[in-house]
Amino acid sequence: MTSILTNTSAMAALQTLRSVNTNLDTTQARVSSGYRVGEAKDNVAYWSISTTMNSDNKALNAAADALGVGAAKVDTAYAGIESAIDVVNEIKAKLVTASETSTDNDQIQLEIAKLQEQLTSIAEGASFNGENWLTGKNTADGDIDEGTVVDGFVREGGAVRVTTATVDLTEVILTGTGGLLESVLTIDASTSTDLAGDLTTVETALAALNKAGATLGALSTRIDLQDNFAAKLSDSIESGVSRLVDADMEEESAKLSALQTQQQLAIQSLSIANSSTQNILTLFRS
Repeated sequence: MTSILTNTSAMAALQTLRSVNTNLDTTQARVSSGYRVGEAKDNVAYWSISTTMNSDNKALNAAADALGVGAAKVDTAYAGIESAIDVVNEIKAKLVTASETSTDNDQIQLEIAKLQEQLTSIAEGASFNGENWLTGKNTADGDIDEGTVVDGFVREGGAVRVTTATVDLTEVILTGTGGLLESVLTIDASTSTDLAGDLTTVETALAALNKAGATLGALSTRIDLQDNFAAKLSDSIESGVSRLVDADMEEESAKLSALQTQQQLAIQSLSIANSSTQNILTLFRS
């Protein structure tokens, strides 16, 4: 039966067209954005996981940036320790020369005094962003007893936290009371009556400097390892999230072509269904 009030063929064709258009919109959105799950409504579980992991990844990247700041602090202090070792070795050589009875110890002391000034300059110059581990000074807080650097970011039981590593600055401070170079800076070859004792003092200072360098070197290695791990972890998180929410572009491209064809066919089908009612007019023509 043909009815002028209800065109079931057109209704069926319209429903098909609407379904095709919906699927086409979805596919076009995936192609344009690159996401299969771009909103919560696309897949609540995957969207929730990806949102949390993306947040963690941003925090991890921020921690990696903080690692870079920490590495710079350590590298600055370590460079100062290395330079101080070179200068103390020069003082040691001067003391050995002064041990010869034919040398002018006053002239040697002039050289030692300049080297001592250089040690002080090294310690005071080894500052990064206002914090100096070799003098135990911070422009914001004054004297400081320990150096702190960020060395990681972890999630535990749903909570997140940043981990830090600390350095006891009494092991690396060069100048001032209790500094590793305190005794060396008071050596005077022109007035000393115990150059052998002065050499022992220098050897003790060199041993302390070597220990300080080892402490900073170990921390630098730890930071480098953590930085590499953070980079790998960030890549793993990004890859995992990608598997959950990224669109398969080859698949979506194929779908897009098929849906565009289906849309054209649905439009044609609807046009045919709508034109069928026009045939009723022929019944009333004489």
